[in-house]
Amino acid sequence: MNTAILKQLLWAALFATTMATAHANPLTHVTVAQGKLAGTAQQNLAVFKGVPFAKPPIGELRWKAPQSAEKWQGVLKAQAYAPAPIQAGDPVSGISEDSLYLNIWTPAQSDNEKLPVLVWIYGGGFSFGSSSDPIFDGSELANKGVIVVSIAYRVGQLGFLAHPELNKENPAGVSGNYGLLDQLAALKWLKQNIAEFGGDANNITIAGESAGGISVSMLAASPLSKGLINKVISQSGGSFGPTRVQNYPGENMSTLQQAQTEGVDYVKQFGTTSIAELRKMSAETFIPKGWSLPGGWPIVDGYVIKGDQYKLYQQGKFNDVPALVGYNSDEGVSFVWNPDVNNFVEGVNSRFGQFAPSLLEAYPVAKNSIPRSARNLVRDAAFGWHTWSWAKLQTEHGKAPVYLYYFDHHPERKTGAKDEDHGSGHGHEIAYMFNNLNKSDPNVTTNDLTMSDTMATYWTNFAKYGNPNDDTLPNWPAFNNNKPSTMYFQQQPKVGPVPDKQALETLDEYFKWRRTPAGEKWANQVR
Repeated sequence: MNTAILKQLLWAALFATTMATAHANPLTHVTVAQGKLAGTAQQNLAVFKGVPFAKPPIGELRWKAPQSAEKWQGVLKAQAYAPAPIQAGDPVSGISEDSLYLNIWTPAQSDNEKLPVLVWIYGGGFSFGSSSDPIFDGSELANKGVIVVSIAYRVGQLGFLAHPELNKENPAGVSGNYGLLDQLAALKWLKQNIAEFGGDANNITIAGESAGGISVSMLAASPLSKGLINKVISQSGGSFGPTRVQNYPGENMSTLQQAQTEGVDYVKQFGTTSIAELRKMSAETFIPKGWSLPGGWPIVDGYVIKGDQYKLYQQGKFNDVPALVGYNSDEGVSFVWNPDVNNFVEGVNSRFGQFAPSLLEAYPVAKNSIPRSARNLVRDAAFGWHTWSWAKLQTEHGKAPVYLYYFDHHPERKTGAKDEDHGSGHGHEIAYMFNNLNKSDPNVTTNDLTMSDTMATYWTNFAKYGNPNDDTLPNWPAFNNNKPSTMYFQQQPKVGPVPDKQALETLDEYFKWRRTPAGEKWANQVR
């Protein structure tokens, strides 16, 4: 055969094979309400990155609720992550005020499969965060039979600034919480469009960690979420503390009045009190020099967040959907930096007042050191108590089940290591539940990979059915107030009692007292 003809045939065969691979998943091309999208084929998945779900919140739309995304002409290539929101962090996709985009990993082969949808909300203290972090890649979870979506939302002052002038221009008469409204806008977009990707618009689970988990908690209690969420997963989240006087972990929610007063003080630094003038400034102007409030945290505005979430649950005013919630064994290691025991004791006395002695007894400290027990108080005040309270309240006042976990899986203890040196820190579970551990890392063991796959299976089962269990896994019972239990993720999953329950009950008494007139009066006088 002629050599030239043979080459042509070989190239034709190669091209045909390439095209067949590129279109192995027919859902790489879909049409949504705004126009046509072209994603990429990734083995048996179709992946879409940088899909706009709202208009860019720039110019006159800065500090306003997100507006519906505009239609486009032609085919929009959704094949790369969009920039993350303006922040002091350094995400891999860069930053921009034009940041309201989402990403989708779908294993569906047609648009009529009605697969469950798992929506991820990133953390970062409402001041940082990005959906482009490689640890949030949804491929492994999607390969377990769910559509994975990661969404973006505004953070920092651009995401949460409250101000009297902003109240006046809002029909609801409030301001702030734009980041939460972004999350709601993304959920509305998914409700309208996810069927085109093979998803079930009536089987959407929202999940998040840290600020993402707190967001999940807030959306679970928000009337604006009704009909948009069917299940919730909160990792190291929860927002059940009283409104704050000072910004302490567990007491970091402010009222609209507090937030707008602080907002007025915040904008003074720019030499104007005019919101119109502030909207003309570069978005980079509002990048904080460090971790700063106000403007970087949701508020009780009476609209998105109707009130004290603890009381809302007591009144049955929440979205009664299945919940999977938990926290890590050594959250406090990420937040306790000062090793001086005297400073710690002084801080406990200042923050907890008449409850300080009982809390120092429940979380004892040794002379000249801050052991794990001290870090555990920080862990529980910020995360553990909120998660435990969520499980108790929903079990008492709702019908949908709650599954409580405690993540304590970490490398084998080295010889001579002390207990206080060992635990699972804040965010440590994320790579496990996404099944994204680095298999080439020599420190990642077979046991780690097994635990990761187990957690990913529990999480995706929950997204599918509202129940994490199946016949291949240890049974994870729903939380029961009469016999409370927790799933421990340690070297192997096992069910056990609520960790440090007596200490949590002591902390619970403090939070109850803080909500009384006497506790509120004390907080205002002392702080």
